[in-house]
Amino acid sequence: MSKAFTRETDRDEDDEDPPVPSAPDGKNYITRAGYERLKSELFALIDEERPRIVEIVHWAASNGDRSENGDYLYGKKRLREIDRRIRFLTRRLEIAEVVDASSHFGGEHVYFGATVTYADSAGEETTVTILGIDEADSAQAQISWVSPVARALLKSRVGDEVRLVLPDGPQVLEVLSVSYPAPGRD
Repeated sequence: MSKAFTRETDRDEDDEDPPVPSAPDGKNYITRAGYERLKSELFALIDEERPRIVEIVHWAASNGDRSENGDYLYGKKRLREIDRRIRFLTRRLEIAEVVDASSHFGGEHVYFGATVTYADSAGEETTVTILGIDEADSAQAQISWVSPVARALLKSRVGDEVRLVLPDGPQVLEVLSVSYPAPGRD
């Protein structure tokens, strides 16, 4: 049968929702700042981006033949992407548990929200901040609290040596310093 007589669908193969990252205990710990960033992204998509794309698709659809109308086809694809992101953000915000990292200000134990400096067995020092799954950015030395390094560091204190299991064998990390944001500065 000719391609001209097959039905086009509105869904692509890659149109499925991505799996939602999950934490070991099913919680989505996040800082207040991370929660606000996700919420502002959601509202920007709903209030600004989606209506703008809907307007473009509406205009393109009114031009007639949709089969070769780039504005219509790409607009519909972008709408699916926006709707998928809206669903994702909505689900993440529904299960979010906002944690005030400043409540541990001045403490020596490593908990969620801590900025930790540690040395590996070679003596190389690394500083990381332990944040939520949705807000961690490795380019800014932020790691997710479910990452292997964070899991090894959690609940330790300054001076402790923790064991990190890596594919090429275990490694010992020494916690050198722990800090938290000052109260009121989440």
